[in-house]
Amino acid sequence: MILINLLPHREEKRRRRKVAFFAGLGVAAGVGLGIVGLWFLVVQQMTAAQQERNAFLTAEIKKLEVQIKDIATLKSEIEALKARQKAVEDLQIDRNVPVHILNELVKQTPEGIYFKTIKQDGQTLSVSGIAQTQERISELLRNTAYSSEWLVRPELIESKATNASSGPNAPKDGGRQLFEFGMRLAVKRPQEAASAPAGAASGAAPVTPAAAAAAKKV
Repeated sequence: MILINLLPHREEKRRRRKVAFFAGLGVAAGVGLGIVGLWFLVVQQMTAAQQERNAFLTAEIKKLEVQIKDIATLKSEIEALKARQKAVEDLQIDRNVPVHILNELVKQTPEGIYFKTIKQDGQTLSVSGIAQTQERISELLRNTAYSSEWLVRPELIESKATNASSGPNAPKDGGRQLFEFGMRLAVKRPQEAASAPAGAASGAAPVTPAAAAAAKKV
């Protein structure tokens, strides 16, 4: 006996395939939405964790900024203390310099020279006086240039003829012609004087040509 299927089986197969296709499409869409949702949740969690870390870092940075300001304040205070300490040390070191200067002038000044004024301004010493001859002034310049431990770089400012009887404090020399002079010298710091021996080995500057010429001029 031959059985003949008269039902529209082809249409039924198409319908089943269509249903299976749309079902698979729906399942794929659901899976995709699930994956996207899961990734969104992961990203949100990572973002929240990063924001917490950022907030923690911001708070720590603010703490460090406060500490840095405190450190800068401490550094400025330390520098101020160091400056005051150095000023006190310089005063302690320089307190005996005038004694050394006077002693050095006594040692290096030849006979026949009379000082009228001696003035120190920092590391510069200005002196004025009266000499019997120009050669005495030249000798004083040479002594302070080459043999002085505390006085260097002598510079003759002026030298002019004067009379022995001019001025109440001028030395009496029988009316002879004397020479009034002014000169400027550099004063060594105690550290420099201690580190360099006196004389030519100390590296003292020679008398300048202008000073030498002025000292030799009659």
